[in-house]
Amino acid sequence: MCYNVIMEKKARSRRDFEALEKRRLEAALLFKKGVKQAEVARRLKARRQSVGRWYKAWEQGGAKALKSAGRAGRKPRITEVQITRIEKELLKGPRYHGYSTELWTLPRIAKLIQKVTGERYNSGHVWRILRRMGWSCQRPVAKAKERNEAAIQSWRKEEWPRIKKKPAG
Repeated sequence: MCYNVIMEKKARSRRDFEALEKRRLEAALLFKKGVKQAEVARRLKARRQSVGRWYKAWEQGGAKALKSAGRAGRKPRITEVQITRIEKELLKGPRYHGYSTELWTLPRIAKLIQKVTGERYNSGHVWRILRRMGWSCQRPVAKAKERNEAAIQSWRKEEWPRIKKKPAG
């Protein structure tokens, strides 16, 4: 299946780990002042279950226990610098990289990623990297080269209204 990769930067919603830690530490201050868990949840706009976990951790290890454990999940195999390099290469287009058409396919992008980073990705997982870059996969719009836009507009204005069926009235 062929895709034309269109750059479409979207606002990505990622968890703000610093803000989450700040909120937990704020909860610790409220716990220290004797504020009830339900009130802490209301003030910090957090779930009661989360506040309950924070309270238990705070009781056992103090504010230190509420510090961030670091990023969640597995670390990415390619860095942000490498992502930038991949993006620059993608913008050069498939023809620049020796392909006969101007279509990026997932297997072609997988080869490019391996060439740029040395990391081998299954073409089925390439979309994750594209999404991380804020790109989306789209099929190209097929239009005839011989298409005459002026003639089409003229036909739509003059001929179509004349031959279009009118509702029975």
